[in-house]
Amino acid sequence: MNRVRAYAPGSIGNVGPGLDILGLALRGAGDTVTLAQRPGRGVEVKDPGHPTLPKDPAHHASALAAAAVLRRAGSRIGLSLWLKKGLPLSGGQGGSAASAVAGAVAANALLGGPLDRVALLESALEAESVVAGRHLDNIAPALLGGLILVRSLDPLDVIQLPVPRRLRIVLAIPDYRLDTRRGRAALPNVVSRAVAIHQAAQVAALVAAAAADDLSLFGRAIDDRIAEPARTPLLPGFAAAKRAALRAGALGCSISGSGPTAFAVVGARDAAAAVARALIRGYRRDGISCETRITTPDPVGAKVIR
Repeated sequence: MNRVRAYAPGSIGNVGPGLDILGLALRGAGDTVTLAQRPGRGVEVKDPGHPTLPKDPAHHASALAAAAVLRRAGSRIGLSLWLKKGLPLSGGQGGSAASAVAGAVAANALLGGPLDRVALLESALEAESVVAGRHLDNIAPALLGGLILVRSLDPLDVIQLPVPRRLRIVLAIPDYRLDTRRGRAALPNVVSRAVAIHQAAQVAALVAAAAADDLSLFGRAIDDRIAEPARTPLLPGFAAAKRAALRAGALGCSISGSGPTAFAVVGARDAAAAVARALIRGYRRDGISCETRITTPDPVGAKVIR
């Protein structure tokens, strides 16, 4: 092959209490990278995907990931890259991770698939570290699909968890952005023993709920006392929207990644519609317009589109 297209889905980072260690891939919106072989060496960005994204391959997530794949595979070919953004910029839906994963998967496919999933994760993580920080909670689900626990970065160890069968997710995307680096800068450097114990219990409860297919417990465990309290002041309308979603029947609600997108956990289709309307009303109380999307987990993750 001398031309390949690959897609990677958006995702929810943290999934509530799982700061940097839990991620969930979502069906629907994602990023698509097209790579074509060209004379010369290295990666050339033909279309960065958005006017505000850099064309410099040293600062572009997809190009960085594709270059990392070439290096790991020992290839010296030249590549032209086109990115189609299906995810919002600075939206809290794993946009930079999806771009990196799609770039890595496309490059690996064009070379004939020499890298295994660990090497692909490392290649995408290398890119994500440059543009958004060194964390796998969006990269791993974007590549592998489903619900992922990141047990360790050094050495790299990720675990694919079962996904509750009736799980539906309602996303609320308010009409503003929050840069990932600003969201991460708001995180506390120290937490109390009580908060640490509570957070560990919620992550354990989420894993137990996934294993037992217990959607009610899954929703109750969406109780983050580290990132959510620190980031809520940066997210106008979120607190009111969360209260409205829970009153409307959401099993749990929190911030997707660094935000500003919020997510709510529901089971039934009619409950999802009611929660979506409630989220819109909640943001509107603070003068914020928002869009909603009802979706389900993506069990596949990144894929090559031939």
